[in-house]
Amino acid sequence: MTPEEFVHNPPRQTQLGSLGRVCRLGLSTRGNTKLESVDVLEAFRRGVNYFNWCGYDDGLAAAVRRLGPLRQEILIAVQLSARDRAGAEKELRGYFDMLGTEYVDVVTYYYLEHEDEWDEVSSPDGAGAALRRAELEGSVRAIGVTTHQRSLAAKIAQDRAVDLMMVRYNAAHRGAETEVFPSTSQAKIPVVAYTCLRWGALLKSTPDDPKGFEPPGAASWYRFALCHPAVSLALMAPNGRAELEEDLSLLTEWRGLDDEEHAMLCEHGDRVYEHAGEFP
Repeated sequence: MTPEEFVHNPPRQTQLGSLGRVCRLGLSTRGNTKLESVDVLEAFRRGVNYFNWCGYDDGLAAAVRRLGPLRQEILIAVQLSARDRAGAEKELRGYFDMLGTEYVDVVTYYYLEHEDEWDEVSSPDGAGAALRRAELEGSVRAIGVTTHQRSLAAKIAQDRAVDLMMVRYNAAHRGAETEVFPSTSQAKIPVVAYTCLRWGALLKSTPDDPKGFEPPGAASWYRFALCHPAVSLALMAPNGRAELEEDLSLLTEWRGLDDEEHAMLCEHGDRVYEHAGEFP
């Protein structure tokens, strides 16, 4: 499938490395969002099977504890803050206990923003040693990186040093298209896109909007990310059931973008980039 064909007709599922097939719309929780366990289970019932957990005892954690034998039908990703071996081992034990599971599918080094941090986790006493041991024991299935730094992401991808890359990508921040995706695609490393709404800014108007322009809803911005062939899946992070329902409407009306709609989303993304403040 050519990139143009992908934009017009993106697949609903993908093979996520050795982890298996996933719905390309994933669900993420954060410390400042609220979802009940019934909401998470409803997302699962409607086809979402990649869950990115924030580390708090929230609705997602409660839902995982309720899954029982259905646990094997979902992929759980967690973010590791520790940079050293001992800290990583302790953090992982806490995650297993809170989730009530013997394994997690993905662990990413959380917000790895500097090359010296990568050197630290890669050292003999770094967190990487703990994750590699856990991988051998079967309690971790894949290791990745979460970062805002495109040059660092590209370097790690070129070295084929991880199984998965989690990077910021949205219509206002498209630098990954030229600075990260060529490297991840060549290395065949799956990409998980986050902040697809640019912290909600893409849902809002800007002073430069054309007369009568109404910014599209959340589903359009997730669709934008999912229409890039280098993006394996995009994470939604709804705050409550109403936002979750809006996001899940994407699955009810799964489709691509025509050229005019894609251009419109890019143009609003450019305006948001100019007016929404930091995050270069």
